[in-house]
Amino acid sequence: MHPESTNGTSGGALAIPMAWLCAEYVADEMLRTGALVEGGSLEYRAGRETLALTIYLCDASDELAGVRAISRIEEWLNLTSYGHPWSAWVRERLDARRRERERELGGGSDPDLALAQESWRWLRQTELLAADLGDEGPWHPAAPLDAFVDECEQIWTPAWQLGLPLSHLAIHLF
Repeated sequence: MHPESTNGTSGGALAIPMAWLCAEYVADEMLRTGALVEGGSLEYRAGRETLALTIYLCDASDELAGVRAISRIEEWLNLTSYGHPWSAWVRERLDARRRERERELGGGSDPDLALAQESWRWLRQTELLAADLGDEGPWHPAAPLDAFVDECEQIWTPAWQLGLPLSHLAIHLF
């Protein structure tokens, strides 16, 4: 059965979001390799979506290739590191990508960008119950060495705030 509309970016054929799917695949592989959280959990999805969004937005050419992607690990580590304004960076990159695509496609849709925007919406609007790490968690360089987190104290936090440290650790473990 053929789709009713093929208004994609591929000259009349069905548009396939290859850049997003590649970014999501790399993110999934990194998280599965790190085995930080149970696959299929909301925490896992938060980490995968956060990392996929980072990978996708780092690749301006939409030609994510395995070898080139692995060479960008240092950049991904910097972007997901503690203290980096990741959410502001995502908003800026998504806006720039949207403007660029509008200019290139003249109002046509970009399936990669649509999936990235949907991922960012989910990461912002979904809240997960997580341990309250506070502003000076034990991972922070200014925290005393004997600081610890009481895992019984939990707060609701946007999914990206949980996904960001998971992404960073998964990159390190890869």
